[in-house]
Amino acid sequence: MKQTTNSIVMIRPVAFRMNEQTAVNNYYQKVLDGLLPATVNAKAQQEFDVFVEKLRAVGVDVTVVDDTLSPDTPDSIFPNNWISFHENGDVVLYPMFAENRREERREEILDMLEDKGFVINNIVDYTSAEEDGFFLEGTGSLLLDRENSKAYCALSPRADEELFIEFCEDFDYAPLIFEAFQTVDGERKLIYHTNVMMCLGETFAVICSDCIDDKKERKMVLDNLKENGKEIIVITEAQMNNFAGNMLEVRGSNDKRYLVMSAAAHQALTPKQIEQLEKHAEILSSSLDTIEACGGGSARCMMAEIFLPRK
Repeated sequence: MKQTTNSIVMIRPVAFRMNEQTAVNNYYQKVLDGLLPATVNAKAQQEFDVFVEKLRAVGVDVTVVDDTLSPDTPDSIFPNNWISFHENGDVVLYPMFAENRREERREEILDMLEDKGFVINNIVDYTSAEEDGFFLEGTGSLLLDRENSKAYCALSPRADEELFIEFCEDFDYAPLIFEAFQTVDGERKLIYHTNVMMCLGETFAVICSDCIDDKKERKMVLDNLKENGKEIIVITEAQMNNFAGNMLEVRGSNDKRYLVMSAAAHQALTPKQIEQLEKHAEILSSSLDTIEACGGGSARCMMAEIFLPRK
């Protein structure tokens, strides 16, 4: 199985704002004082459009879906939390922590992909877990090493251990479970999504290993990455707070590898880290300041990778 793809889905926002329902455990979100909601959305749309242009310019196949005004989905710009696409033609739907994020799941997105020639064989739906208060937020919670059939998951209110294990059993992944923390007002609190502190490329991994407070768990994660031949690039918690863990490796024209991140993440990296990463992929960065501040997510969260077979 391939670790990277040339095809992604992105959702263009129409009513983007800070989501009050996710702010309870996403400590990256901020209220931008003095900005009208329409201004915030316009800035987010502008950042989104420039980002898509940059991806398409290097040959990434981006399917852009316009969000709708109703229902109210302020976080729709982050589709990777509710859906994932797999090489066997499976589509997975995930249970979401915030009630207003559950409205993001739209069947017509699947129709659009089928119209583009992608093959969908089966829908695996875990969303009924929401009724019991259990969540697993897609490739935000799950970091899939597709080539080596391993899945990494930092447990949190949005990543339930039993659901994660069920996913791994269904898709034949070995589960690697740990807890990752960040310091918020002097207290260690669980990081809401694994993909904030860790990124898995084909031949490398970016990780904020300081977040894994338990030494045994930290060693287990690092040992597994090394075992699979990944060069490990360690980032600090301060860099993680600038979304330097929230990156995604994609393929452009002629199968060239790109490591996609925000301008803030790129600026947070040291020259040595950039040099290490550029051995593996060319860096592609774009300014996502408004989206990061209000949404508490960054470049990786905005891209849902498509691994589906084509007709």
